[in-house]
Order: sequence, then structure tokens, then C-alpha cells
Amino acid sequence: MKEVFNFSAGPAMLPKEVMEKAQSEFTNWRDLGCSVMEVSHRGKDFIEIAAKAEQDLRELLSIPSNYHVLFTHGGGRGQFAAVPLNLSKADDTSLHLVSGSWSKGAVDEANKYNRAVVVGQVSEKDGLHYIAPPQLSDIDQSAAYYHFCPNETVDGIAFDWLPESGKVPLVSDMSSTILSQPLDVAKHGVIYAGAQKNIGPSGLSVVIVREDLVGKARKETPSIFDYALAAKSDSMYNTPPTFSWYLAGLVFEWLKDMGGVDAMAKRNAEKAALLYSAIDSSDFYSSKVHPDNRSKMNVPFHLANAELDGLFLKQSQEAGLLALKGHRSVGGMRASIYNAMPVEGIVALVEFMREFERVNG
Repeated sequence: MKEVFNFSAGPAMLPKEVMEKAQSEFTNWRDLGCSVMEVSHRGKDFIEIAAKAEQDLRELLSIPSNYHVLFTHGGGRGQFAAVPLNLSKADDTSLHLVSGSWSKGAVDEANKYNRAVVVGQVSEKDGLHYIAPPQLSDIDQSAAYYHFCPNETVDGIAFDWLPESGKVPLVSDMSSTILSQPLDVAKHGVIYAGAQKNIGPSGLSVVIVREDLVGKARKETPSIFDYALAAKSDSMYNTPPTFSWYLAGLVFEWLKDMGGVDAMAKRNAEKAALLYSAIDSSDFYSSKVHPDNRSKMNVPFHLANAELDGLFLKQSQEAGLLALKGHRSVGGMRASIYNAMPVEGIVALVEFMREFERVNG
């Protein structure tokens, strides 16, 4: 079978080494004669790997001791509701930096529970999509929290700066960028991430929350979304997505073996530079995102002749380059190049793009 590279935005590809290890112990985990999916989440064996997964994540991100790490249900959209339910009251204001589709979704959900106010959004610079940091003077210091998404998977818009918030807790949706580069956890109140991009398979979310923000959930908050209850029960108030948690632990081990997030950041920068260089050096392909805001995780691009889109997708799939179709709201192509994507995958894509342009340009 020829080598295949999966550019899906999520659920995304997992490291080959992780998949092979999971396969090798799929039906006989820890010599128990059964799968990890079949053991009690409250049993000694699973509790051990759950605790190790948390400790490995703490080490990878240098998470301070005054932060809880929760393994939860619900994905990013679940946290769109969980955040306002845990951090705000009905008459509170939440602040939102809208950089794309997902941060806009957080606004829509927050408006069900508090008064969501947009403090900044995408504009244009040099005719390209661009977002600038809002001024601290424009930030309402009485707000319950300030939400942002540093990497938008649909739009391919990202930023490396941290919004200035004063005393307002920062809440970051890092579903598509967590573990791809170092971050200062201590500057955030809450960090959350759906697992299906850089952590593991879908069905699991990770929440990193500062202790002083826990224990303030509204009375009507569903129990599985209550941060205090999740922390008190070690994320096992109800049956967690055990197989996803187990695989996340294997990914954390793989990341440590690869050199941690510093090594990942270097590799991700190399991959992104290679792909953007191929786009920028050609009139056949283009990016609509300003270079200051280009994502290293999700790279949307367009062909000059959109009538060739179908042929590009057909031939790229035949070449073993999967899931390159852009989101329906954006069109064109999108290459999602998370941690698990090797440099060789980018090289294969660039070579295909150049040959496709030679034949069809």
C-alpha cells in the first residue's frame, strides 16, 4: 500500500507510532486479556494511566500547580456553554475576540447565558484577512472573562500575541493549537481543547482551569459541565471516554519522546514555511490570509481557476493526499498540518501542487 497523508481538519491523523502501539495491545492491554476499552475507569490499571496522562500533560505545558487539569466530554462546543456557566452570572458581560468561525460560535453560545460583547474582529490589511490586538483601554475590567481562539481551523487565521485583559480572566479555545508550541499557562484563566486535532481521537476534551475560578458554577449548570465537580472527582464523576483518554496518554508520551513542545514548534514552523512558500511562489495558488495571521496548523489556499478544484481533489486523493477540500464556508483547499503530520507529508503535497500546476497551469 502506498503511503497516505491525511490532511483532515479533525478528526485528524494520529502519530503512526501511537496507532501501532494501540493496535499491538488492542485486545490484550497490560496482559489482562481484554482491551483498555473493557476495563473499569475506577479500576487500579486505568486510574494509573489516567494519572500518568495528566502528569505528562502538566510536564509538556509546564502547568502550574494551582491549575486543575480536567478530562471531559462535550468537545469545544460543550465548553462554549461550560465556560459561561462556570465563570459568569446572567447579568455579567463576557468579552470576545472574534477571529473566525469558532470564536463566533462561542459568542452565539455565550449570549444564551450572559451578555456577550465583541471587542475585536477580523478586518483587512493589504487586501487580506487580518486581525489586530484590541487596546487594553477598550477592555471592560468588570467583565467575567475574555474569550479568544488563537487558531481558527476553518479560516486559517492565527495570532501569536496574547490579548491584553488587565484583571479579566483570559479564556482560550486552543482546540487546534494546543501542544503545537510553548504557551504560558499562568497568563490564562481557562484553556480548553477538543482532543481530535493535537491530542487524540474525538470524544474527549481537556480543560486547564485556575483554582480560583472553580466553584462558582451556576445552580442550573449540568453536573458534567461543573468544573468543581469534575476536579473533585478526578474527571470521573461519570464514565469518561476511556479509550480516547488512553490514546491521549500515548500521544503525550510520543510528544515527550519527540522532544516536547519546543521540538514540535520548530517542526511545525518548518512545515508551514514549506507549504506557504509553495503557495506564494506561484500565481496558480493563493492565500487570502495576511502573512502576520497565517496559521501553522490549518492552511487554506485557492486555485486561480476554481473550475480545476474538482480535478485537484480527485488527483490529490489518488496520490495519497487525503481530505484537502476546503470548508464549505471558505471553499478552495485546506491542508491541516497538526503535530502528527510529518515533514514528508508536506513535501509530498508541495510536489503534487507543482506538478498539477505544470500540467494544468
